[in-house]
Amino acid sequence: MVERNNHHPEPQNNPSDEQVTAPGAELQGNEPAGSQEGAGKETQQVAVVPIEEYEAMQKSLEEVENRAREYFDGWQRERADFANYKRRIERDQATLSQTIAAEVIKKYLVVLDDLDRAMKMRPTEGEAAAWADGIELIYRKLQNILEAEGIKRIPAENEEFDPMRHEAISYEESPDHQSGQIIGVVQEGYMLGDRVLRPARVRVAR
Repeated sequence: MVERNNHHPEPQNNPSDEQVTAPGAELQGNEPAGSQEGAGKETQQVAVVPIEEYEAMQKSLEEVENRAREYFDGWQRERADFANYKRRIERDQATLSQTIAAEVIKKYLVVLDDLDRAMKMRPTEGEAAAWADGIELIYRKLQNILEAEGIKRIPAENEEFDPMRHEAISYEESPDHQSGQIIGVVQEGYMLGDRVLRPARVRVAR
C-alpha cells in the first residue's frame, strides 16, 4: 500500500524574484541571517547634486575667494601705508628735534666766538696768565659740550672755497694762494651732522 506524503514541498526561491536595493537606499523588511553584524549601523548615502546647483556653489566659492583676496591685498596696502606713515613721523620728529637743537646751539656759538678771540689774545705772563688759564678751561668745556651734541667746526683755512659751507666776505690778491683758495677765517663756521649751522666767514684769493 503506497503512503502518500501529506507534506507539500517547500517552494524554491527563484533568483529572479529577489529585490535589488538601489545604491544609497535603506534596507527594508527582515534582514537575512548573518547580517546581524551590520545591524544598527547607518546606511551610507551618496548625495546627488544637480549640475546647476553645483555650478552655483562653485561660482559662489570663487566670489568668496576673490573677496578674501581683495581684503588681504587691502590689508597689506594699509599695513605698508601705516609703516610709511610711521617712518615719516619719526623722520619729521627727528628733523624738528634737530632744528630746535640747532636754534639753541646757535646762541652759544656767539659765546664761543668771544672765548675764541680771547684765547688768541690771552696773556702769557703775570697774574693775567693764571686768569687766562681759567678762561681757557671754560672754553674747553664749552667746546666739549658742543662736540658731544654733534657740533663740528667747518674746515676753512687753506681750503678750497665752497659756497655751501663758506661765506666769502672779500676776494683778495695773494701770491701765496691759488685762485679760489681761502686766505683766512674771519669767523668760524659750524655744522650739526650734515647740516650747516653757520657758514665760515672767510677771505678768498682771486
